[in-house]
Amino acid sequence: MDISISWKKKMAFEGMGESGIVQKMDADASVGGEGNGPRPMELIAMGLAGCTAMDVISILQKKKQPVIDFQVNVHTDRADEHPKVFTQAVIEYLVTGRGVDEAAVLRAIGLSAEKYCPAQAMLGKAFPMQLIYKILDEETNSVLKEGEYIQEKTG
Repeated sequence: MDISISWKKKMAFEGMGESGIVQKMDADASVGGEGNGPRPMELIAMGLAGCTAMDVISILQKKKQPVIDFQVNVHTDRADEHPKVFTQAVIEYLVTGRGVDEAAVLRAIGLSAEKYCPAQAMLGKAFPMQLIYKILDEETNSVLKEGEYIQEKTG
C-alpha cells in the first residue's frame, strides 16, 4: 500500500492512498492548526472501527440477521507523555434489529477479531482491547442482550 501526504498550510495536510480519495488532516489551534480535519490518531482509531465494522456487518448479512442499524464505537486511552500512544481500547458493537441472534453477533465479532481485521490484529499487538456488544430492539431501542467477546489466548 502506498500513501502520500501533502502539506497545505500551518498544520493542515491532505493524504491520498491507492483509492484516490483525499482525506484532510489538521491539528488543534493550540498546536498551530485550524481544526479543519481529523487528527492522525483519530484516523487510526477510525480505521480500527471501520475495519471491524465492515467485517461484522458483512458476516451478519451473510448469516441473514435482521439488522436495521449498526454502530461501532471505539474508546481509547492514551499515555500522558509523548508520544502519547494508545494504551488500551474498548470496542463497542451496537446491533439493532428484531430477532438478532446473540450467537451470530459473537461469531461475527470473533471472526473479525481473530481472522479478518488487519487493523485489529496489528494494533492488538500494541495494546489490549476489550470487545463488548449490545443487541438493541428496533422499536424501543432498549438493550435486549449485552456482553463481552473474550479473545482466545494463543501461544
